[in-house]
Amino acid sequence: MALITDFDSGLATASWDRVRDLFALDPAATHLNTGTIGAMPHEVVETYDRVTREWAGSLANIYPPSLYPEHRALIARDFGVDQDEMVICHNATEGISRIIAGLDLGPDDAVLTTTHECFSVLSNFNLAHNRFGVSVDLVTPPSGPDVTAEQVVAAFEAALTPRTKVMAFAAVTLYTGTRMPIRALCDLAQRHGVITIADAALMPGVLDVDLRRLGLDFMAGSGSKFQCGPLGTGLLYARNKVFPEHNPLPLPRFWPVVSTWYPLLGDMPKRTTTSVETCNLGDYLQSAGSASIGRAAALAKACELWNRIGRRRIEERALELGWHAKRRVVELFGEAALYSPLHDARLHAPVVAFKPFRDPEDAWNINKIMAFVDRLEAEHRIWIRWVEFPVPGSPHAHYAARVCTHLFNDHDEIDRALKVMARLADEMS
Repeated sequence: MALITDFDSGLATASWDRVRDLFALDPAATHLNTGTIGAMPHEVVETYDRVTREWAGSLANIYPPSLYPEHRALIARDFGVDQDEMVICHNATEGISRIIAGLDLGPDDAVLTTTHECFSVLSNFNLAHNRFGVSVDLVTPPSGPDVTAEQVVAAFEAALTPRTKVMAFAAVTLYTGTRMPIRALCDLAQRHGVITIADAALMPGVLDVDLRRLGLDFMAGSGSKFQCGPLGTGLLYARNKVFPEHNPLPLPRFWPVVSTWYPLLGDMPKRTTTSVETCNLGDYLQSAGSASIGRAAALAKACELWNRIGRRRIEERALELGWHAKRRVVELFGEAALYSPLHDARLHAPVVAFKPFRDPEDAWNINKIMAFVDRLEAEHRIWIRWVEFPVPGSPHAHYAARVCTHLFNDHDEIDRALKVMARLADEMS
């Protein structure tokens, strides 16, 4: 505890070596896979344990604190919105499922999304297709070092139809690590009266964003990846007010599926048409019986810790490390090996996907990339992951190695890890 007090005195200016000591990391391992699961800080683990113990055997009424009003208010402020618009859920998958299931969609409607979305997005839209007859239109976004934000927006614009009711896209794609031009995509959607959903599994905890200013209608994010909260935590944002300067469209009709507060008779209070809340939609979405007080408290602690370090500072650190990793990939494997954007900095994220093998056809070899990632972990204690995605014009899905950088990484371990990857790829080529 004394160590944590020392850090409290200056986290906003602490060296990154000192910040790294906040985390429960194995010093013998290299963690470059935060896009799958982050590393919890010691404070977060302690909070989860302490709060869980406090509630063990407690006779207190569990339901009011299960709404997490204080935690939601604090976390909402971190993302530029209010408590009535923020929900603590179990993960991004649950958030996306509840968003899609809560929309009024029917056989006359179409949704526009990409082939680079997480399975949780595509499977839930397919469920809506099978259940309600909704059309699902897919576009494969451009990828590679030369891709630009304008190309991404143009791909969506070309695929819009008069039936398009929803546009859904990742904030950062989990396959190529492309930071999508969210504001430009929301501008496009708003010009056509279209609802926007962002799968932001890879956004909270690494990108310092204001959801209101981005103009989104809905967002689902992970609490356990870059935000480094406990497993089983996520965030769901639902726009619940109208700020015309950011999103002038009326609030979409939305059903709070999975809710113990939805009225037994009648409807919820009428939702606002202005910037003043008339219905706490967040409460309706948050109320789902008893909940884990410990997990929510630990997620709130992770967010508080991020504020003490500085969210803008964390974003700049992670992006700089991601840029460093991209330059090393170019040096060791060649620019053509990159699937991630390189020349348009607006699309940069600390997620780097590349093909490690020399033979171009190895990009289609799932067994080889799986063996590559397994050997990195087993023989070198380097933890990354492989990803699979379509590429425009390619007859096969491509398989790539994916590296994620975060505030607890440093330049030396990135250099060492990529050199090991280059040697192993040569050996396997």
